[in-house]
Amino acid sequence: MTFKKADQQMYKIDITPVSSEMKEALQHKIDTKTKPLGALGQLEMLALKLGMIQNSLNPILNNPTVVVFAGDHGSAAAGISPYPQEVTFQMVMNFLAEGAAINVFARQHGLAIKIVDAGVNYDFHEQKSLIHAKIAKGTRNYLDQPAMTRQQCEEALEKGSEIVRTLYQEGCNTIGFGEMGIGNTASASLLMHCFCQLPLEVCVGRGAGMDDAGLAKKRRLLEQALQANSVDETPLSILSTFGGFEIAMMCGAFLQAAALKMVILVDGFITTAALLTASKINTGVLKYCIFSHVSDESGHRQLLNYLQAEPLLNLGMRLGEGTGAALAFPLLQSAVNFLEEMASFESAGVSGKDA
Repeated sequence: MTFKKADQQMYKIDITPVSSEMKEALQHKIDTKTKPLGALGQLEMLALKLGMIQNSLNPILNNPTVVVFAGDHGSAAAGISPYPQEVTFQMVMNFLAEGAAINVFARQHGLAIKIVDAGVNYDFHEQKSLIHAKIAKGTRNYLDQPAMTRQQCEEALEKGSEIVRTLYQEGCNTIGFGEMGIGNTASASLLMHCFCQLPLEVCVGRGAGMDDAGLAKKRRLLEQALQANSVDETPLSILSTFGGFEIAMMCGAFLQAAALKMVILVDGFITTAALLTASKINTGVLKYCIFSHVSDESGHRQLLNYLQAEPLLNLGMRLGEGTGAALAFPLLQSAVNFLEEMASFESAGVSGKDA
């Protein structure tokens, strides 16, 4: 892959740093609950983070929503995935019929779901939970040419921003992102390789379940993609060359959610690769993020380490769809609930450690 000097302005968005104004008071509130110091472990750190994001001693999770972005990849025709491209639209139909894992977990935990057609190779009818945001019917094949044009990339970023703004205006302050797109673990691997400067073999995994021969073929194809394309040093050049419409739209959504000071739940490998891209545009986005789980996709742990992120769960999952975010959400609710409802030593009349 050849890097050329950047000559285009980067996509810009303002993100206010997370405030530390309430940190001391929040820590005091946590420490004076009826428990030994630190006894609730990660829940205490989670409560502190939620309070700091909202700059409040009483954080609230309003209208929590999982947004699943779907898009097709031109590289799928080359055998980059063990599944055919039509599985993307078939799974979107499954989401809309409320039959997928994300639907099950979202129902269980009271989460709203929005499904975004970012670039699926199919024409969907109007449906209640579907957001029409199609850039094109799939990206081009990055084995031969950039996956999308610069204009398409910027359009996807803006549509992701617009979707989040709308949800925020409707009262959502807690958002999780998921994805669906045959071939998108390959795209995420290329983004990770370019941004983290890690060897390609570290970044490439089995995706939807490739065997050894399939994994070797996937690596060869991604090496071919790197040789076939020239990118400059800007995040948008890398994203437009190797990304998918669903990944680019998620990137814009991450940035907008942070700009609006929302609590952001990050799902698995592909979602984290979209966040990685967003962080190269504005690193401030990371402070608003809570990492739901570490995926069983081989590159995800390395990617989390690169971002210095500590995930809440490790369940050996590798499904995507936002399922990790949905499963982690109750932990956020528990952190908020203990902070709000648990008695303090003083209110309960319980003697503290030094009494």
